[in-house]
Amino acid sequence: MNTRPNRRALLTGLSATLLTASCGLPRSGPNKRELFSGSVLRQGDAFVVQVNDLVTRATAVQPALGFSSKFINASPLGSDTIRPGDTLALTIWENVDDGLLANQGANATQLQQVQVDSAGYIFIPYAGRIKAAGNTPEGLRRVITAKLDTQTPDPQVLISRTAGNGATVSVMGAINGQGVYPIERPNRTLSAMIARAGGVSIPAEVAKITVKRGSMAESVWLKDLYENPRMDIALRDNDVILVEKDKRSFTALGATGSQARVPFETQTLSALEAIATVGGLQPNLADPTGVFVLRNEPADIAMKVLGRTDLVGDQRMIYVLSLTEPNGMFLARDFAIRDGDTVYVTEAPFVQWQKMLSALTGPLGTANTLNSLAGN
Repeated sequence: MNTRPNRRALLTGLSATLLTASCGLPRSGPNKRELFSGSVLRQGDAFVVQVNDLVTRATAVQPALGFSSKFINASPLGSDTIRPGDTLALTIWENVDDGLLANQGANATQLQQVQVDSAGYIFIPYAGRIKAAGNTPEGLRRVITAKLDTQTPDPQVLISRTAGNGATVSVMGAINGQGVYPIERPNRTLSAMIARAGGVSIPAEVAKITVKRGSMAESVWLKDLYENPRMDIALRDNDVILVEKDKRSFTALGATGSQARVPFETQTLSALEAIATVGGLQPNLADPTGVFVLRNEPADIAMKVLGRTDLVGDQRMIYVLSLTEPNGMFLARDFAIRDGDTVYVTEAPFVQWQKMLSALTGPLGTANTLNSLAGN
């Protein structure tokens, strides 16, 4: 019995079936054709844009951090400034034998426990209620002297602070010495206080400093703090300083060295750097003409990229980079990656052909083996 025609028909049918089902072969994600099919021009819901110099400029937006004028314009706090809760000791001399305050036969009066109330005031007999908080001991001395001068001739006043916590700030987060620190003359500014607390415990390139003052909270990159003296703000009582690592990240998928959610390691990150961060393109899989960056783009940026004025809300954008173009590597170097981006690299077309051929030759080898065994 001749089984060759039947065998040939079987293999032909098998080949046709594999060719039809080639799109179902294992792969790391969609191919270029499938991504392009999601374009608005093809009834999809994403704008597919080829990256050029205009696109790199329009999308080069990075998070702006820095302190407002309310923080910047605050003057340094003196280390001897009187504050609510402080306890003062006052000695008042009067240039008469029978003074207003002194006991009989004495010309000096000592007030040892004068506490500054929660509103910042103290009470001095014959001088009245006086605002002490915010003054230095010397400034308060002059105020009290002027008040008493109308009551007794040539009064002399000496003031010292005997107790009180003074102004403090709380330092926490990724810092080597978390704790509560007093504002003293050497550490009245933000950078000095960070140094006083032992410095940051994370790389400076990704360190973000947030200062909470009352109901306000503003942030600055540590690198900008050292490079821009205006950002080195004066501290205030009860400030909270939080040091934390940059939380931005992007996701790498497809034919790259690794597929993962990747945190930013620098303040700015280009598409080329992002690819390098995950180990580059897989040389036996990746299509260098199929590097895609997927993001939800704010309407104002999307309209600049697309040259439109009618968009509302975030837009789904698919940016296409071809590293084989004459300036493709430069464009990838200049194109900025932002928080939440997905960097996807498609597989080269020949990879799918190889997979399909393997699927074809695998069953063929199995069939030949079975035939050999049947003939024995």
